[in-house]
Amino acid sequence: MQTPTLIPWLLSALLAGAPPAGAATAAERDPLGSMQWPALRDEFLGAKAKVGFDPRVQVHSPAFAEDPMNVPVSVEVQGLGEVELILVLVDRNPIRKVLEFYPLDALPALSFRFKLEQASPVRAAVRTRDGRWHVGSSWVESAGGGCSAPASSRSDGSWAQHLGQVSARRFSGLAQPSGTRLRLRVMHPMDTGLGGGVPAFYLKQLQLKNAQGRTLSRLKTFEPVSENPIFSFDFASPLAGALRLQGSDNNGNRIEGAIP
Repeated sequence: MQTPTLIPWLLSALLAGAPPAGAATAAERDPLGSMQWPALRDEFLGAKAKVGFDPRVQVHSPAFAEDPMNVPVSVEVQGLGEVELILVLVDRNPIRKVLEFYPLDALPALSFRFKLEQASPVRAAVRTRDGRWHVGSSWVESAGGGCSAPASSRSDGSWAQHLGQVSARRFSGLAQPSGTRLRLRVMHPMDTGLGGGVPAFYLKQLQLKNAQGRTLSRLKTFEPVSENPIFSFDFASPLAGALRLQGSDNNGNRIEGAIP
C-alpha cells in the first residue's frame, strides 16, 4: 500500500537534481559576473537571440585605464566564419554602445580608443551569418570620469579649425603576410553631452570606399569613442589604388577625405 507514495518522492528527487527551466549553459554565463550584463544583452542583442561567450572573440585592453578619456582596445575574431557585425559595449558606461563595425571586405578585427566612466567590463559581441552572437570580454579598472569630461580641444577652441579632417597611413604585412593595415584619424571632439554644458556632438557613421565607389568597411560610432578618433582596419590582401573615407556627424556635418 505504500508503493504509490514512492512515485511523488522519486519525481521530487529527480526534479531536485535537474537544472531549473531556462537556466544558462556554461557558454551563456557571463565569465565576469556583471549585474548589468542580462539587461545589456536583452537591449542590444535581443532577448530571444542566441548568445554565447566564445574564446574565439578576443578583446585586448589595459588592466587599468591611465587616461579614461583614451582607453585603447582591440578586437580580434578568428575561426568564426563570415562575420556580419562587431558590436562594442561597455557595461557600466552611461552610454553603453560604443560602436558598430561591419567588416565587409576587411578582416573581423578593429582597434580604436574609447572613453570609460568607471571600472567596467568591455564587450565585443560578434554576429555571424547564422544570426548567432559570440561574445568576448575584458575587464578594465579606472579612476573614471572619461565620459563626463569635455573634449580637450574645447578649452582652446581648436576643434573648429580641424573639424572633419582625415589623415591615414597604410602598413604592409602586419596582420597578414600579403595584407594591409589601414590606420586613419578623423578630427572631431566627440562630445558625449554629459559634462561641461556642451551638447552631444559626435561622429555617427564612416564608410571606407575604393576608387570604384565600393564600400570596403563601415562604422557606426557613438559618443563614447575618443576625441579625434583613430581606427585601425586589417585587410587580407593589398589595398590598391586611392581610397576615400565618407561619413557624417549628428549635426549633419559631412566627412570627406581622400586616402592616396
